[in-house]
Amino acid sequence: MAGVSGERKGKKDDNGIGTAIDFVLSNAKLVLGVGGAAMLGIATLAVKRMYDRAISAPTSPTKMDQSGKRSWEEPSWLGSSPRLLNCDMKSTVSRSLQTLPTSSHAFEPDCVRRVTGRGGPRKAELQHARMRLSLQERLWAFYRQCVAIPAGEQAAARRAALDICAELRVFLHSKLPDMPLREMYLSGSLYDDLQVVTADHAQLMVPLVLEKNLWSPVPGEDTIMNVPGFWLVRRENLEYFPRGSSYWDRCVVGGYLSPKSVLEVFEKLVAGSINWPAIGSVLDYIIRPVVPSETLTLEVQYETDRRLYVDFLPLIVMEDGVSLIAKPHRWAERHENLWRQSFRVAETARLRTLDQEDGGCRCLCLKVGKAICKLNPALTHLSSSQLTNALLLLSETEHDWTQGALADRFLGLLRALVGHLEAGRLPCALNPKVNLFCELTPQEVDELGYTLYCALSNPESLLRTA
Repeated sequence: MAGVSGERKGKKDDNGIGTAIDFVLSNAKLVLGVGGAAMLGIATLAVKRMYDRAISAPTSPTKMDQSGKRSWEEPSWLGSSPRLLNCDMKSTVSRSLQTLPTSSHAFEPDCVRRVTGRGGPRKAELQHARMRLSLQERLWAFYRQCVAIPAGEQAAARRAALDICAELRVFLHSKLPDMPLREMYLSGSLYDDLQVVTADHAQLMVPLVLEKNLWSPVPGEDTIMNVPGFWLVRRENLEYFPRGSSYWDRCVVGGYLSPKSVLEVFEKLVAGSINWPAIGSVLDYIIRPVVPSETLTLEVQYETDRRLYVDFLPLIVMEDGVSLIAKPHRWAERHENLWRQSFRVAETARLRTLDQEDGGCRCLCLKVGKAICKLNPALTHLSSSQLTNALLLLSETEHDWTQGALADRFLGLLRALVGHLEAGRLPCALNPKVNLFCELTPQEVDELGYTLYCALSNPESLLRTA
């Protein structure tokens, strides 16, 4: 009740009607529960916004609302925590999106918009307006303070990853000289200058060599599972080349090369055969395998307060350039033999090319989004690939990607993600048949959609997660 009373200060007398509305919204959770309160809040949002705007007109052209609230904002309790959306609420959210602001100018303080239209602003009012950071300024401050990683920290993490790569290369060549592998290499956002917050993750790519006449790739959409973006690798010509003709026949399950079995082979070697404590003492690191892990991951403590996680990823590169990695489908028990197609290299190259063509802020917007998802527990299910593809799709409709448009493009990204989540589908920009939300549960889709929907009314709240 105290919060409700505080928000009414500075407004004209409304005969208690606005207070009654705020009281109902603030206490609906006690009567209707979380779901009912959310539905009631959305249903009354438009009415309350119109009513507040009508009664918020200042009695004097120079008087500003002391609470600093904007007339289009939703009730403060609406964005306090993520809530689930049922079907009726989803349609309401979709309609409500049409009324939300799409430009960063909507986030300017009310006093700035009022005084700039009068031509004769008071000096005190302008000084007060300048003290309030715009969304654009807050995004840049968030980038400098939370997103960007110092060059020295990145260099130290890369050196540690390179040391681990060298040790693994020597061990595998000496222990299993007949294992058909191409040269291993390091990859990931640490090497694309797209890592955020801390330099704590790298990928060690291990390309396998498969005989052309013994193995054939099968797209996931051409199988009974119908999963675009994943592939099967089928063993062929068994009548002429029986099992054992290929080194990787030991990893065949049900006639297909199993990424899980390939990972198990490397896990026995990397996690079970290598004396990491001895190697760590030579390198002055503490190295240990991460257990449990969906992929083979090494944790490397290379400084007292710094850790690096190195993912060991077997890789198949087909003749047409399609890259398949042994990163299992989230529902691996149903899709055990599926290899994941990796679009990361092509996505990153396309994003950088677009930025170079117009001096754009796409990569900057991506890094801000990644940091927000990393620091906000409610958004951890949004991956870098999903954010990248949402930006690539947004680039097809938005053309101003200058540095000065960062705030507008950031809001556009939030709005686009809400729309994709409401539809339950985010198509891959490089292959529209692939739904990048296919591994999310309906509950996770609802939680992400509602969290981002609430953030549209107060985007700066996402920047306070650090």
